[in-house]
Amino acid sequence: MTVSGAHVADHERHARAAAGNHGGDAHDHGDHAAQFRDRFWLSLVLSLPVVFYSTMVQPWFGYSAPSFPGDGLVAPVLGTVVYLYGGWPFLTGAVDEFRDRRPGMMLLIAMAITVAFGASWATSLGLFDLDFWWELAALVVIMLLGHWMEMRALGQARGALSALAELLPDEAERVRGDALETVAVSDLAEGDVVLVRPGGRVPADGELLSSIAELDESMVTGESRPVARAAGASVAAGTVVAGSSARVRVTAVGDATRLAGIQRLVAEAETSTSRTQALADRAAGLLFYIATAAAVLTFLAWLLFVRDADAAVTRTVTVLVISCPHALGLAIPLVIALATSLSARQGILVRDRLSLERMRDVDTVLFDKTGTLTRGEHALTGVAALDGDDDRLVRLAAAVERESEHPVARAITAAGLDRGALPTASGFRSLPGRGVEGTVEGAEVAVGGPALLRERGIEPPTELVERTAGFRDRGASVLYVVHGSQVLGALTLEDQQRTESREAVTRLRDRGLRVAMITGDARQVADAVAADLGIEEVFAEVLPEDKDGKVRELQAAGRRVAMVGDGVNDAPALARADVGIAIGAGTDVAIEAAGIVLASDDPRGVLSVLELSQAGYRKMLQNLVWAVGYNAVALPVAAGVAAPIGLTIPPGLAAILMSVSTVVVVLNAQLLRGLDLRPWRAAA
Repeated sequence: MTVSGAHVADHERHARAAAGNHGGDAHDHGDHAAQFRDRFWLSLVLSLPVVFYSTMVQPWFGYSAPSFPGDGLVAPVLGTVVYLYGGWPFLTGAVDEFRDRRPGMMLLIAMAITVAFGASWATSLGLFDLDFWWELAALVVIMLLGHWMEMRALGQARGALSALAELLPDEAERVRGDALETVAVSDLAEGDVVLVRPGGRVPADGELLSSIAELDESMVTGESRPVARAAGASVAAGTVVAGSSARVRVTAVGDATRLAGIQRLVAEAETSTSRTQALADRAAGLLFYIATAAAVLTFLAWLLFVRDADAAVTRTVTVLVISCPHALGLAIPLVIALATSLSARQGILVRDRLSLERMRDVDTVLFDKTGTLTRGEHALTGVAALDGDDDRLVRLAAAVERESEHPVARAITAAGLDRGALPTASGFRSLPGRGVEGTVEGAEVAVGGPALLRERGIEPPTELVERTAGFRDRGASVLYVVHGSQVLGALTLEDQQRTESREAVTRLRDRGLRVAMITGDARQVADAVAADLGIEEVFAEVLPEDKDGKVRELQAAGRRVAMVGDGVNDAPALARADVGIAIGAGTDVAIEAAGIVLASDDPRGVLSVLELSQAGYRKMLQNLVWAVGYNAVALPVAAGVAAPIGLTIPPGLAAILMSVSTVVVVLNAQLLRGLDLRPWRAAA
C-alpha cells in the first residue's frame, strides 16, 4: 500500500492502537474519529496551563502567571504528558512507517514533535534559550484536531455501506397458515411467505403474491419515484412497500440477495486502485524526502551561516510541520470515498475505480439492444381487424392466450385486459411451432403465425398483408387471429423499447459522443430500433461470442469504447471495452465482467457515470494542484528564505497553515455532495 492511499488506513490502525484495540474494524471511521476527538480535548485541557505559564506568551498579553513552588515544572511535566498521550498515534504511526520502509506523513509529524520535545527539554536543562513547550503542545493539539476532522469527513463520505446495511429490518412477519409470527430476518428461508405492512421494508428478495400500488426502490436503484408492481414481480430486500400491505414469497436470503451484492460492489470500489491516487502516492512519497532534506539543510544553514542554534531548531521544526503531506494524502482518497458513496446512493455501483476514471475519456458508447435499450419483452404495437373493431380482436386473442405461459401470450393478454373484460374461453390447446387455439363463446378461435395459416391452407387477405407490411419490414412478429377458415385480423408484436432510451442517446450525442448499437437480431429489426432512437451506427446479426470482436475493431480504429449490456451474454464485450457497464443488475448483481454496474434498468445511468467521472476527476485535480502548490510555496518560507525581509513562520502557525490546507481539500471534495447525477429529473 502506497503513501497517500495508505495514510487513511494508517490513521485507522493508529487510532485502534491508541484505544488499545488492535483488532478493531477498519471500516468504523466514526470510532476512529471519536478516538482522535477524545485525545484532542484532553490534550487541549493539558495544554492550557503550558501556554498560560509560557514566558513568551505572558508578555504578548500583558499578564503574569501566579507563582508557586515548582511552577517551573508545569510546562515540562504537562508538555511531556501531551507529547506522549496526544502524540502517541503519530509516534506509533512513525514506527510502523519506518518498519515498513514506507515513510510518510506520520513519520514527518513524529519527527517534528520529537525535535520540538527534545528542544524543549534541552531548554529546561539550560542547553538552549527557547520557550518551546507551548509550541510543542500547540503542535500536538492542532495535529489531533486536523486528524479528528479528517476522520469525520471520511466517515461521512464512506457512509454508503452503513446506509445499505441499515436498509434491512431486524425482524419480519412470517405467514404460517392463518397466523403471523415475528422472526429474525436471519431465520427466513427460501419459500417462506412474509407480510410487509405499508411503510415497511422488504426483508429479503422475493416474489410478490399480490399487486401493490407503489414500491419505493430509491435506495437500491436510485430511482426517486415509487413504481407499481404486479403480482409475480420480483422485489429486492430493502425496498419500501407503500400504499397497502403486500405478501412476498422469499426467493433469496442473506448473501444471495441483491442488496448483499450491492454491498459487495461498494466494498470492492473502496479498495480498488486509482491512477490519480497513484500519482498522489508518488508525490507524497517524494515530498517526505524533500521535506527531510529541506529540514536538514535548514538546520545546517541557520547553525553554520547564521550561527543561531535557537533559530535553527525553530526553523527545522517549522519545515517538518508545514511540509506534512496531510492535504496531499487526503486529496484523492476523500474524493474517491465521496464519489463511491454518492454513486451507490444513486444506483451506480463502481467496482473498479479505473473504469470510472477512464469513462471521462470515452468517445463511443456501444449499447446492446435487447434488455438494454429495449426491455427484452414483447409488446403489442399494432392491430389490424378486418371488421374495424380492433379492441374486440385483441380481447378475443387474449381470451385464447390467457392460459399460455409464453412471453408473447402474456403481452397479448395484458393488452386485452387493458381494453376491457375478456370473453370466456375453454378448451385451450397449444399448437407447438404454430400457435394456440381454444373455444371462445362457443366458437373455435386460433392465434398463430404464418405456419398456422400454411397448415390450414389459408391465404391471408391482401388488405391484411398491406396493412401489416410496414411492421414486417421492421422485423415485428405478425400473429393472425383465425375463426375456422376465416382470418379475422392480425396482431403485431415487437420488443418494447425503454421509454428512457431515446433521451439517453440524445443526451450522449449532445455531449459529443458517438452512440452505436450491437445486437444479434436481424438487420431490419436492428435498423428499425436504431432509427427510432436516433442511432446511426448499427452492428446487427452479431453472435454473443463475436461481440468482443466488434469492440476490438472500434478500439483498433482509435476509439475509446464504453460497452453497455446486461452482463450475461455481453460479458466478453464488457471485459474487452475500455469501460464495461452492466445495466439492470438483478440478483446476480456482482457481474464480474463489468467495471461499473447500474442497479436500475435506465440507460440514462450511463450519463450519470460520465458526469461522476468528469466531476470526480476535476476535484482530484484541483486538490492535487492545491496540495502540491501549497507545499511548493510554504516550504521555502518555513525554511527562512524570506527571513531577510522579516517574513518567518513560527511552528504553531505552521501547524495552523498545514491544517488549513487540509480543510481546503476537505471542503473542496465535499462540494461533490451537491452533484446531481440525474439532471433529467429536474427537466421532467
